[in-house]
Amino acid sequence: MKEEEVFKIGQLGKPHGVKGEVSFSFTTDVWDRVDADYLVLMIDGILVPFFLEEYRFRGEHSALLKFEGKDSIEDIQDIVGAEVYFPYSLTPDDDDSDYTWGYFEGFRVVDDKAGDLGVIARVDESTVNVLFELESGMLIPAVESFISDIDHEGRVIHMHLPDGLMDL
Repeated sequence: MKEEEVFKIGQLGKPHGVKGEVSFSFTTDVWDRVDADYLVLMIDGILVPFFLEEYRFRGEHSALLKFEGKDSIEDIQDIVGAEVYFPYSLTPDDDDSDYTWGYFEGFRVVDDKAGDLGVIARVDESTVNVLFELESGMLIPAVESFISDIDHEGRVIHMHLPDGLMDL
């Protein structure tokens, strides 16, 4: 599995109980909405699918997960703290409102006047104004009214940026 095939949805926390459950903090519940069989974990720099045995929600943005073959605290020590990803291929493409901003990392940004601006390296949600940070370091406001089209399959965001914005 390649990094361009997945997007980050959360991170595993600490073990819960003694039967192999682990806490999970997530930014989107897309994995539950599409009834996914597995989640992808970043283990030692490698993306590895882990099949879900069961899970239960603990709040709006947290759950307890139990993975197949992970039946004790000792079994899950190697995944505690791992970043959790979800495959683009399993994501529903019928409703853009279901995506978190982090989903768009790796998408190419194309402005209708300026052309190809580059690839989104990171999405900055630390302030009220969400920003796409391109690989070049350029910051672009992630304002929905600036987005004219999203090509999920081609991973391209088409934008109509206001005149003068590129001059800042």
